[in-house]
Amino acid sequence: MPTISEFFGILILMYYSDHAPPHFHAKYGEYEALIKINPIGLLKGNLPPRALSLVIEWAQIHQKELMEDWDYAANNKKLYKIPPLQ
Repeated sequence: MPTISEFFGILILMYYSDHAPPHFHAKYGEYEALIKINPIGLLKGNLPPRALSLVIEWAQIHQKELMEDWDYAANNKKLYKIPPLQ
């Protein structure tokens, strides 16, 4: 599962050939959540409130790139890194 971004101790990962709906995984310490890409929102799991708000903010900025990586992953193509939240 490639790490496509990392910021403030949060890892953003995406699995190849993962199940629908389009989503990514966010890990922060022992926490993990699946975040839907369209519309952006929590799909499953949990993160501390501040970490979740940072992930949601980042996803809103990079929604187009996330969908592109989702399509690449579905077709077993190389995923691209997405800039971190500044």
